[in-house]
Amino acid sequence: MRFMMLMIPRGYESAEPGAMPSAEAVAAMMKYNEELQKAGVLLALDGLHPPSMGARVTFEGGKPRVTDGPFAEAKEVLGGYWMIQVKSREEAIEWAKRCPASANEIIEVRQVQEFGDFPPDVQEAAAGFEEMQKAQKPA
Repeated sequence: MRFMMLMIPRGYESAEPGAMPSAEAVAAMMKYNEELQKAGVLLALDGLHPPSMGARVTFEGGKPRVTDGPFAEAKEVLGGYWMIQVKSREEAIEWAKRCPASANEIIEVRQVQEFGDFPPDVQEAAAGFEEMQKAQKPA
C-alpha cells in the first residue's frame, strides 16, 4: 500500500518568496528521511517552495483562470511530502508520528488510489494509465 504523508506547516501560506527552514530543522528532517530510506519504505520525497511563489489554475465556468500566490483564502498549504510504501494505514501513521515536526506542523496521511481499487468501468476509462505511470521519468 502506498501512502502520501503531506506536511502542512501552519503559517506557510503567508511565507515570503524564498523562505527556507533552518539548518537545524533540515538536519533533523534528514535523519528522519534516512530512517525511512533504511527501512525500505521511502519511494519519494520533496519540499515545496512557499505558495507566494506558486500559482493556482481554477476552471470556473469551464475556462482556466490563473491566480498568482500568495492565496488570501488559503488556511492550510503543503510544505512538502513523502511517498511511502508500507503494509497498512496503521504503519503509515506510525511513520508519521516519528517525524521530527514542530508544534506548528501537521502531517496528513493519505492512501494512494491504486488502479485495482477502481471498478471495471473506471479501469476501462483509465486504459493506459498504468503504462503511463511506468513511463514516468524522474525529474
